[in-house]
Amino acid sequence: MHLTLPFLMTVVIAAGGLCHWLAWRLKLPAILLFLAFGILLGPVLGWFNAAMLTGDWLPSFVSLAVAVVLFEGSITLKLTEIRGLERVVRNLVTFGALAGGAATTIAAGFIVRLPWELAALFGALTVVTGPTVITPLLRTVRPGEAVTRILQWEGIVIDPLGALLAVLIFNFIAALAEQHDPTRAFTTFALGLATGGGIGLLGGWLWGLLLKSRWLPEYLQTVCTLAAVLTVCTAANQLVHESGLLAVTVTGIILANTAELDLESISSFKENLTLVLVATLFILLAACLELQELAALGWRPLALVAVMQGISRPLAVGLATMGTNLSRREKFIIAWIGPRGIIAAAIAALFAIRLGAMGIPEAESLIPLTFAVIIGTVALPGLTARPLARRLGVAEPEPRGFLVIGANPVARSIGTALANTGVRVLLADTSWNNVRAARREGLVTYYGNPTSEHADRHLNLVGIGRLLGLSMHDEFNFLAALRYRGEFGRRRVFCLQSPQAAEKQEKQLPAQEFRGRPLFGAKVTYANLASTIGRGGTIHRTELTPVFTFEKFLAEHGRRAMVLFTIDAQGFIRPTTAEESPAPHPGRQVIYLAEPEPEPPAEAAEKSAADAVQAGSAPESITRTAAAPATTASAPEATAPSGTEPARKSAT
Repeated sequence: MHLTLPFLMTVVIAAGGLCHWLAWRLKLPAILLFLAFGILLGPVLGWFNAAMLTGDWLPSFVSLAVAVVLFEGSITLKLTEIRGLERVVRNLVTFGALAGGAATTIAAGFIVRLPWELAALFGALTVVTGPTVITPLLRTVRPGEAVTRILQWEGIVIDPLGALLAVLIFNFIAALAEQHDPTRAFTTFALGLATGGGIGLLGGWLWGLLLKSRWLPEYLQTVCTLAAVLTVCTAANQLVHESGLLAVTVTGIILANTAELDLESISSFKENLTLVLVATLFILLAACLELQELAALGWRPLALVAVMQGISRPLAVGLATMGTNLSRREKFIIAWIGPRGIIAAAIAALFAIRLGAMGIPEAESLIPLTFAVIIGTVALPGLTARPLARRLGVAEPEPRGFLVIGANPVARSIGTALANTGVRVLLADTSWNNVRAARREGLVTYYGNPTSEHADRHLNLVGIGRLLGLSMHDEFNFLAALRYRGEFGRRRVFCLQSPQAAEKQEKQLPAQEFRGRPLFGAKVTYANLASTIGRGGTIHRTELTPVFTFEKFLAEHGRRAMVLFTIDAQGFIRPTTAEESPAPHPGRQVIYLAEPEPEPPAEAAEKSAADAVQAGSAPESITRTAAAPATTASAPEATAPSGTEPARKSAT
């Protein structure tokens, strides 16, 4: 069969999508699966080979794809957020990264015997971790909140900064190789730095003005921004060789720090595009990997990985965490988790191609060395970090808890029932009265909007993996569902349905994908639950046995009980939905809302008479019997917080 280029690219893109899905299902870093599929398509099946790296289309594709990936990372680099980060994160991405890169440079020079300029380039390449490899590891390891936040922000910030450092070193090496004169090489390097930085500044400023002026309709902003990024990259490369990557990185930083510029839609588009590019790049590069070159290096890659994992990374973390309140165990886990990812692989391959074309034969070893480092720094922590975190006592349990949107009476009743099972429950509401009532009942709360930027920084979601939209405001539930479906997954986001949904008024509702899964049934609304609880309905939990089966439970309670949750033998709580009817087996538990007991006729008459007295419409005889004054005692009320009181803004 003749393997055409469209066929091969289709196979690579399809394999990338399959790898992303398998990584999600197996809770593995996707980069390991990219590597496996790449080796299958290249060295095993022979569909790809290293000769493609010296052709025309693949190096050009790699160059433009790396530019897009770098731009996507750089538009997350807001200087205001860097100034507000914890001290340890700031240290990690500055002198910590420099110290780790220097240690790796020395190791590459002495162990692998790379020329010192290539060793410096390799050291700069391998300081980059990146969120594409950190996030899957954190999902698997689940360290504590402090460790998780530090590693996440390090990956976000070091991605463009490390790539920028590598680009600067590469530009100097390229200038030295072309000029063969350190003075002229430094001049060429400075020219490339000025050109890339200048075009990046100009491009970012002009494009920021264009976006702010609203000359482009919103639906065209993402595709036009992509075109602008590629234009900036190509224009810089045309003026000064290999200055385009620096230009797009600077462009992204300028846009990220332009005031009053909404980059949400652009960031979302670039993130989705980056997922495709990352998978395609890594599979292609792994397919073109020559295993003989890796084998020819012998024991040296293993020794280099050992030095990086045992010396370079601990040195960087040790210097960055000096004087902080992190424990030794937390520092150890941070030092152990430092995987290198797609940015290192893509830039190493690109630079190896460019330097090889300039007549530097040692540059070819950058690709197998970088892949060896990626395999070691991803696989070793991926297999050992979770047991280590458990042994050290810094691992969090399975995220079985609930983020409850709303702290109203319905949310408080359901939140209390869930908290009594031992899972973590966090109620979030913008109403201080609701939050105050929830705190009095011993519930953990967040006073504020759970979809705000403040919540992104301060909402503690450790141990929480599902959302319940129980607010009386449907739009609030749907907005929260849209915000957290990417974090928890669509099947773990549940919302009470709007009255319009119960009445089938679809034209008044947002699409179902934005509403979350229908909680407790398609016709259950906040008004239904509030009415039942307001009339004295209570929430109970009961265990099913071979004698007291679910059928007997239904026969005993009939329509007077609404099943809210089921709990399996492992303690996992499942909300009931319109899609799944509860049918728990013996050994499981049921959490249900019971209707109030019907009152005897005499008591009902007395109650109606008392209600009439309070309303001022009771007969005279009844009024005289209730004429004695009543006294009530009330607890002192806490005052509402001021808008600037920080204690009210955080989760408790």
